[in-house]
Amino acid sequence: MAPATMIRTLVLVEGDSDAAAVRALADLVGCDLGSRRIQIWPAGGVTNFPKVLAELVRGNPRAGFCGLYDVADERHVRRALENASLGAAPHESLDASGFFACVDDLEDELIRALGTGAVERVLEAQAELNSFRRFQAMPQHRHSPVHRQLRRFLGTRATRKIRCAQSLVEAMDPGQLPSPLVQLAARLLGPTSR
Repeated sequence: MAPATMIRTLVLVEGDSDAAAVRALADLVGCDLGSRRIQIWPAGGVTNFPKVLAELVRGNPRAGFCGLYDVADERHVRRALENASLGAAPHESLDASGFFACVDDLEDELIRALGTGAVERVLEAQAELNSFRRFQAMPQHRHSPVHRQLRRFLGTRATRKIRCAQSLVEAMDPGQLPSPLVQLAARLLGPTSR
């Protein structure tokens, strides 16, 4: 971990695919992570947020903190903020604390924002479309909506999820970004004084 004086903002995310998407987001909106002293930190799962955030706050007391999470995991983020003495009031949105919620997960947000056709074009560019077609033909997936098939397919291999999360963000125009990424981008591009 870099010394506390070097980091202005730490972005806490659940895993490597989210970190890859946030790096792509920074590129998309013209945010130079290095010059703005922003570090992205995958926690290795949302249940690790409390421990990881407490350690990051202790090691970087002057840094600001923000991140992404899934709505279903809000309790873990609230507990993490509380353990790190950054807590939000129970009735207060976590947005005020810089943590932005994805309805189901980040991949779902990206699929809905881009649309299934654009996501399939991303898969085609990665030579994954034939694999997706075979996946769609499986009896357990055959009658599911394409959106759900795509979401499930992206999660079948960790490396696919990481590559695709980044590529899906790269395929977007800034005006297509889903709300959690718009909010996070605004946070990343905010004032640099700390």
